[in-house]
Amino acid sequence: MPNSLVAENSQFLNAMIIFLYGKDTYRSRQKLNEIIEHYKKSHKSGLNLKYFNGNDFSYQDFKGDFRLVPMFEEKKLAILTNVLPNQELKENFVLDSLKFINSKNTALFYEEGGVLSGNQGLLGWIRGEFKRCSAKADQQVIEKLASFAGNDLWRLSNEIKKLVSYGANRPEVEISVKDVELLVKPKIETDIFRTIDAIAAKNKKQALNFLREHLEKGEPPLQILSMVSFQFRNLLIVKHGIEERKPYYVILKTSNLHPFVVKKSCELAKKFTMSELKKIYRKIFQADINIKTGKTEPVAALDMLIAEL
Repeated sequence: MPNSLVAENSQFLNAMIIFLYGKDTYRSRQKLNEIIEHYKKSHKSGLNLKYFNGNDFSYQDFKGDFRLVPMFEEKKLAILTNVLPNQELKENFVLDSLKFINSKNTALFYEEGGVLSGNQGLLGWIRGEFKRCSAKADQQVIEKLASFAGNDLWRLSNEIKKLVSYGANRPEVEISVKDVELLVKPKIETDIFRTIDAIAAKNKKQALNFLREHLEKGEPPLQILSMVSFQFRNLLIVKHGIEERKPYYVILKTSNLHPFVVKKSCELAKKFTMSELKKIYRKIFQADINIKTGKTEPVAALDMLIAEL
């Protein structure tokens, strides 16, 4: 979630210092744009909207510009992007803070971060975006899209627009799992193949180490489980094709999978029997149920899953 801190002085109600920051760059950027658009509607000239960037930021230039009397008696809005690491700012801004407050203008500090983490927050955001676009999407669609696109809200936003546009000619815009599989290319997580390779080699210790690496990167446990489930589902599809002696190009065409995924899956599928893959897939399904019903804590469920494979 984006965060914002607003410092106001009750003696000078028109003066304001805003800090807009957080890991969720999509929504923090949305909030920034809302503030700028609101300012533009109230201040038509546009001459008192100023931008300062951390790449070439000079505190003295900012200070001098901010304290100039605004043209047309408008209030001034200064947007400062990624400037907080600037040493000159750190040393002087707090000392000069009363001067900024007394100026009756607004300084908005915008700091970019990472992307949204936390699986439930991500799924809720996707659900809200579909609703905002007047489209229906059930839980399966939302989870499928999250597993394919990851937690990059910029990409997810574009994928949602694409899905909604695709379903716009229907009487009621309702997105299906097939729509997602048709239009959204899975995010290729090459590291997940290492984990599956370790499982195939019956090296549980290595598989658990790889799992820890995923968690340390900040990947939500349900997203990791979703990736593992997705890859084992692919292994089942590819294994079925191999056992029926279908050529590679036929497997590629009928599976609707990314060529990289098919290639890696063909290599890994040879290390499992069909019965082993079915057994593992059932265990993954059970772990997913245990997490979503609250029976097992997500990280513990992942540990138990690998320990039992």
